Amino acid sequence: MGPKIKYRKQKKYRSDVIATAQASGFILQFWNALLVGDDVTVISIIDDPEYAYLIDAIYDTSNIEEWKNFRFNYRGLRLWSLTYEQELTTPLHITAGRGFTECLRHLLLRGARVDLAPGGTTALHEACEECQPECAKLLLQYGANANATNEDGQMPLHVCTELDSLECAKLLLAFGALINSQSLDENDTPLHVSARHGLPGHVELYLRHGAALNLQNDEGNTPLNAACSQPQDCTSLQRYSRVCHMLVAAGADVQASDADKQTPLHMACKNANPDVVDLLLKHKALVNEMDYGGDAPMHNILKVVAYKTDHEPERIVQALLNYGSIRVWPGALPKVLKYCCTSPRTIEVLFNAYDRLKITDAWVEAIPPEVFQKHREFYESLFALAQTPRSLQHLARHRLRAFLEGRLHWVVPKLGLPTFLKNYIMLAFKDHMH
Repeated sequence: MGPKIKYRKQKKYRSDVIATAQASGFILQFWNALLVGDDVTVISIIDDPEYAYLIDAIYDTSNIEEWKNFRFNYRGLRLWSLTYEQELTTPLHITAGRGFTECLRHLLLRGARVDLAPGGTTALHEACEECQPECAKLLLQYGANANATNEDGQMPLHVCTELDSLECAKLLLAFGALINSQSLDENDTPLHVSARHGLPGHVELYLRHGAALNLQNDEGNTPLNAACSQPQDCTSLQRYSRVCHMLVAAGADVQASDADKQTPLHMACKNANPDVVDLLLKHKALVNEMDYGGDAPMHNILKVVAYKTDHEPERIVQALLNYGSIRVWPGALPKVLKYCCTSPRTIEVLFNAYDRLKITDAWVEAIPPEVFQKHREFYESLFALAQTPRSLQHLARHRLRAFLEGRLHWVVPKLGLPTFLKNYIMLAFKDHMH
């Protein structure tokens, strides 16, 4: 059994190794010229008949000597074949991935093969993955297959995962890339990939070209599920929100659940994206659907409040309650207070969904002193309710909300009430309890 051959994604090329164990003279000079995009040197070498073969040379950039020693020491058990991985590349891969257009052009003019995939991936994959549209265009013009698969069963469209790869995606489609091609390993379509990476431009492009909206991959995810399930930070929330708006506007199924029965709403709550939660609820997402773990969307958001305070989790809790979400069992409120106390507004909106609160010393002990000091005014107003009943105004609100449960979001706006009173009924934030 020979060594396992695997082509590694070369985001950063190794310039400290020689192309082959015996590389010297012009071979080494050619290798170094490729690494820096020195097209003059590249031309001078490959135009020499003695070295013309270097155009399609396959380079192993791993430590060959170390592999040989390891194989010699353990050849009886053949363990080397399980651990050694070759890193194979070609001149086309190097120049295409680095954006050395002139070097690439000269190689192609002299007959370099665009179909070479020594480690399971083509130079076109490399150009698209590294966001090099000019190189991708050259390769396509010289006959590169826009639907070739790499070792992971991905076509070039599947490796367009960066915002800057949009031009590559446009070129691929212009040269016949299949818009609904599915990767062999996960059955992802390009739309799955672009949604998962939060790429609005790609999503818009693929939808214009007829991408399937509700096709499920091996995990049961549609593109909308994929977008909602991807972890998001504050800098990417808006991008994912735009992606989800595009998908829903195009007709994506907001009720589709994955293999664990998690809907887009479950995942949007888990990743604390309030704009997406609002979008899904407005399009009739089921607010109390349970996944296989028995969790509803409300459970998912409460689990992450402490880690997502910058995402305005209180807006999600507010929206869920206004659309008829189940509440927390009153006996569990001290636990919720303990884990969500860094977001007073989350506590406010959730606790205002009850007509009365049974506050004990355990509630005070659940809040770390530093958190209490930071939000002193709010928590003093909360603990003051231990000796004071809720206001008549609050009790009237609770009664009306109970009567309109599940219908608040469309009934309250139609009531002939002042705006401030409508907001109050919909649990507007006051930053204190009364």
